[in-house]
Amino acid sequence: MPPSPLRRVAIVAYPDCQVLDVSGPWQVFASANQMANRLLYDLSLVARAAGMIKTNGGLTLCADLDWQGLEAQGAPDTLLVAGGSGVFYQCRQRFHVDGLRRMAPHVRRLGAICSGAFLLAEAGLLNGRKATTHWRHCTDLARHYPDIEVLPDALYVEDRGCFTSAGVTAGIDLALSLVETDHGTELASRVARELVMFLHRPGGQSQFSEVLLHQQRAGPRLRPLIEELHAAPGNDHDIHSMAERLAITPRHLSRLFRRQLDTSPGEYLTQLRLEAARSDLLGGEPSLERLASRWRLGGAEQLRRLFQRHYGVSPSVYRARFAAHPPHTDSSAL
Repeated sequence: MPPSPLRRVAIVAYPDCQVLDVSGPWQVFASANQMANRLLYDLSLVARAAGMIKTNGGLTLCADLDWQGLEAQGAPDTLLVAGGSGVFYQCRQRFHVDGLRRMAPHVRRLGAICSGAFLLAEAGLLNGRKATTHWRHCTDLARHYPDIEVLPDALYVEDRGCFTSAGVTAGIDLALSLVETDHGTELASRVARELVMFLHRPGGQSQFSEVLLHQQRAGPRLRPLIEELHAAPGNDHDIHSMAERLAITPRHLSRLFRRQLDTSPGEYLTQLRLEAARSDLLGGEPSLERLASRWRLGGAEQLRRLFQRHYGVSPSVYRARFAAHPPHTDSSAL
């Protein structure tokens, strides 16, 4: 086979960026070079000025190039923007925004790690596209940039050559997917093993955010019920039995859920059941009808709609992306 072309990868950094947004993807590409025993990726760190950059964790990085130097070399194959607390200041300064606008038409792949999506959004480069960012910032990204379709549960999203990822370590997932696209699953798997991580991490952002936050935010009055629902979401719960469990009225129960968890009892229970169905899907259950019945989620079509609404993809796409060994399907699957 002909040798793979050398691909230049540039990562944009700035003061108070997140160090793992830079070092995580960088190490994936560097490890691909090491595993292949040849130079597949030529890496550069780009900043407003070449030299030292202090990250938001206090660690200092050294940038190779400024934008002028990057443009003098010609457009890289892949241009990624790091996230971090400093990104919102950078959005107001325009320097990186203008650099991204100049470079974007000439790169094959443009992407952002975590909150770096805000710089792409400010440059107008995500308009009309699907994107994601750290779960904490998804609402703000959607509110400030309404032309973007924000997928809050995705670990990473690709839309017509633009790539965005969720918080911090999801940038590593994204970089691994780029290596897999460029050089195949075998090399990407070797890199993942070397870094002791999943090639395709199971689950989405919500498993690290909303459900755990709900457990933490539930006050002592709701917590016994919350724990019972988590232990057995497939039981025959309804608003009357849940209210009876706490010796309160259904109306009072709804008020507690809304005040403490910003949701309704029914919506909360549906989320738990959907999480259980998602886990079974990844575990090898091929039938959506059986999943929907087991977890009291209506029928297969309703389960498909729930997946699309909560995870941004269909069950078939979700399983293909995250299951280690996708099972054979039957006629009621997917």
